Amino acid sequence: MVNLTRLLYGLCLTLLLCLFVTGQDSTQWPLKDDGLNEVVQWDHYSFQVHGQRIFVFSGEFHYWRIPVPDIWRDILEKIKAAGFTAFAFYSSWAYHAPNNHTLDFSTGAHDIVPLYELAKELGLYIIVRPGPYVNAEANAGGFPLWLTTGEYGTLRNNDTRYTKAWTPYFTKVSEITSKYQVTDGENAMVYQIENEYGNQWEGSAVDRVPNETAIHYMELLEANARANGIVIPLTSNDPNMNTHSWGSDWSDEGGNVDVAGVDSYPSCWTCDLSQCTSTNGEYVAFSVMNYFDYFEESSPTMPSFMPEFQGGSYNPWGGPEGGCAENSDADFANLFYRWNIGQRVTAMSLYMLFGGTNWGSLAAPVTASSYDYSAPISEDRSIGSKYYETKLLALFTRCAKDLTVTDLIGNGTQYTDNGAVRAYELRNPETNAAFYATFHLNTSVATNEAFHLKVNTSSGALTIPRYGGKLRLNGHQSKILVTDFRFGSNTLLYSTAEVLTYAILDKTPTLVLWVPTGESGEFSVKGAKKGTVKQCEGCSGVKFWKEDGGLTVSFTQSYGMTVLQLDNNVRVILLDRTAAYKFWAPALSNDPLVPETESILVEGPYLVRSAAIEKKKLTLTGDVVNATTLEVFAPKAVKSITWNGKAVKTHRTEYGSLKGHLSAPQSVTLPKFESWKFKDSLPERFPDYDDSGAAWVDADHMTTLNPRTPTTLPVLYADEYGFHNGIRLWRGYFNGTATGAFINVQGGSAFGWSAWLNGEFLDSFLGDASLEQGNLTLAFSNVTLNTEKPNILLIVHDDTGHDQTTGALNPRGILESRLIGSSTGFSHWRIAGTAGGESNIDPVRGTYNEDGLYGERVGWHLPEFDDSDWKKVSSKESSTSLLSVQGATVKFFRTTVPLDLPSQQDISVSFILSTPSSSSKAYRAQLFVNGYQYGRYHPHIGNQVVYPVPPGILNYKGENTISVAIWAQTEDGASLGLDWKVNYVADSSLDTRNVGGEELRPVWTEKRNDYA
Repeated sequence: MVNLTRLLYGLCLTLLLCLFVTGQDSTQWPLKDDGLNEVVQWDHYSFQVHGQRIFVFSGEFHYWRIPVPDIWRDILEKIKAAGFTAFAFYSSWAYHAPNNHTLDFSTGAHDIVPLYELAKELGLYIIVRPGPYVNAEANAGGFPLWLTTGEYGTLRNNDTRYTKAWTPYFTKVSEITSKYQVTDGENAMVYQIENEYGNQWEGSAVDRVPNETAIHYMELLEANARANGIVIPLTSNDPNMNTHSWGSDWSDEGGNVDVAGVDSYPSCWTCDLSQCTSTNGEYVAFSVMNYFDYFEESSPTMPSFMPEFQGGSYNPWGGPEGGCAENSDADFANLFYRWNIGQRVTAMSLYMLFGGTNWGSLAAPVTASSYDYSAPISEDRSIGSKYYETKLLALFTRCAKDLTVTDLIGNGTQYTDNGAVRAYELRNPETNAAFYATFHLNTSVATNEAFHLKVNTSSGALTIPRYGGKLRLNGHQSKILVTDFRFGSNTLLYSTAEVLTYAILDKTPTLVLWVPTGESGEFSVKGAKKGTVKQCEGCSGVKFWKEDGGLTVSFTQSYGMTVLQLDNNVRVILLDRTAAYKFWAPALSNDPLVPETESILVEGPYLVRSAAIEKKKLTLTGDVVNATTLEVFAPKAVKSITWNGKAVKTHRTEYGSLKGHLSAPQSVTLPKFESWKFKDSLPERFPDYDDSGAAWVDADHMTTLNPRTPTTLPVLYADEYGFHNGIRLWRGYFNGTATGAFINVQGGSAFGWSAWLNGEFLDSFLGDASLEQGNLTLAFSNVTLNTEKPNILLIVHDDTGHDQTTGALNPRGILESRLIGSSTGFSHWRIAGTAGGESNIDPVRGTYNEDGLYGERVGWHLPEFDDSDWKKVSSKESSTSLLSVQGATVKFFRTTVPLDLPSQQDISVSFILSTPSSSSKAYRAQLFVNGYQYGRYHPHIGNQVVYPVPPGILNYKGENTISVAIWAQTEDGASLGLDWKVNYVADSSLDTRNVGGEELRPVWTEKRNDYA
């Protein structure tokens, strides 16, 4: 009865398959292009570049979040090593345009040309995303802050004022990119217009009523890109699956791009899960979404393209320390990314692959200083289980050429003998190769389910495994299993172990399979008759089953690597998950697709960055964090190996690999911070302070173009006066008597402000992660008012950036200022902010690096400032780096510390900020490292305490200036503990001792004195 059932199932499935393949021949999807080139083409299945189909597995990286160009190589090498074929980046209008008449694409990290050159060198295609609006949880969504005054209209439309504003920036990015397109042998592959701009329709997309303003805006952007040399396809990314914008399959209106895509964050883009219910519904861990039907409806002649798919979640103000990595951990990567493949997605980019840091004032109010984003590459540049788990799939998609042309044959539990498990069958109509993506029927559960899988192969219908044991989905896991998988000239008939990769060495194939630790597997290779076990590390139960037309092998794999040799010259490597994590397939060329003959295989190191063969020598580069065995599968001609330039003593194994040993790196100890000095940084609170200098301007506007009308005049919106980020200071003058003042300030989530009258502290609005606006009624009862000269009310206001999308115009500053008990009111106001305002007197660090504190304006945070006349912190506090402030004020603390860290190592360092349990948390602190603001610490609001600082900002072979500004918001004062730690040390080809240079750390100049 069982045999008859299987026979009937096989006959039916074979008949259905024949009908499907006949009716769904891939020729019915003719290749399309943008009309300007045929180098990049696409159809219903996938993108094609230079005549080769490609599975686009990409990840987002923001160069402006790590302003050390030498470190960009580190990130991109890690992306390449994991098997990705591309990376994506937002450029940042805000970062490059400090004012409306300056564009900087040349100073320090503002020069983006190295990104394009690295992409070519390493072999990664680029998805270029210039905006003009990018969101990115950045200040004003990446709009330059001078754009937020209202002078340029309501933004993101065809207003001529806004058009005139974005044209220089967009033109420049297009001009730069035009020199690095795949059409000219470079690597920029597609060019995204705008970002998450699902505005093509008025109201519902189903009604298809055109939004002519939005359409004209998109047409202006597209015309600009084309006029400035962009010939690669233009793309877009819908913010969700409801807006259906800019795709020609859905719309015959204007503004359409060549290839439309959709963004998706199924597990919530933020650690604050309540923010996601409006788009995702109630948060359910590991709950997946139906993308196949969306793409069939919205873009049926285009590849299923996800310009952003969840790589992690950002941590908002008030979020948990370190973020919420558990919401999108290694299991998330395993399940969700395979789910997308089951949904027939062939182009996806993870957001973020490396998040970086919101240094300075880059962040919008939604995020704190960290933009780690729980990404596979952590903010401190370390890699761990999530990176390795993602690598398992990325390497597979890179080598699985047949995956780029598949039809969805069916899905459901009928493919298994366990009703709790379902499968999606994808089949290549040209080669008959198939991919079975298996999942729990309810993906939110984590049960351990055993099952058999019913597959159809070139040898007929089979139920696998056939020789004992079962497949398993243990926890939040998925598996993609193959049939008729081609590797070289050979065919893997089926495998219940997942394919990791393969390589053709000396014209013979080495196939790499993996299973979760302790699980069994079974595979069948056509053309083989017998096999032998050459190495059995952690393996058991290896059996060979000779069959008509092939050889089937069953096994169980515990920790380690097993090597089998089949008699048809096929070598098979079996890995458990732990060993697979440290198994690499570095490319020998810069072809992003990595042809099967142009890679080698390496097992053991923490990271393998590159490989090159010259005659008999193999040159490897990479990272080692612990002593490890190095094992290399390379052509037989290779007789010797170097690792990061050093010879490795190796021996040849019985099965042809070269095996050696890599030593652990030397340990690193950081010196202690000592000899702290301090100085008061709030002289502006005193009546005799002179605010007539260059730092200050009159706040005297009586009208504003901002759509939010101020409650009182003059207009006290900081952006009106050219001061756009972080801390601003307001001095309000009045004569005569008053009993108090009502002040209402707006500054974004977690902002705060404090007030002093004639030098005496009044009160503070401490701030809250959920409040963007805060008012206080200030009582003057404890302050002596002047009768012969003006009284001066000082407001120190710290904002957390501008809101995103249309909220970018929400003003930052004082919305209402009223004296109580006064017949005259304020006579006038003056404002100070970042030194030079929009003039950007520090073009290297950029306009977002500094705020308006006195110490920042005059450069106390900069190297080589002379602090010889400053007071010393007591020896006891200095030795423990406990920095204290008495009363409500702002103080600056400075120390210098030399570093002499070893060369030929990658050393990652983080600063740790803390508050003693007995001390007040009502304060704000800013950490500066060699002049860069690398931490904003609000202990009464946020939970971030660890602040990674990259090499190049830190000088690993010389003096480092460490500064801290502490703003105590109550008379209880403040105490801050400061320490640092080594995150990891790796023997590495990345020599962090020599990263960057003095040009990235400009020193203090006397010009700073102008802004006292």
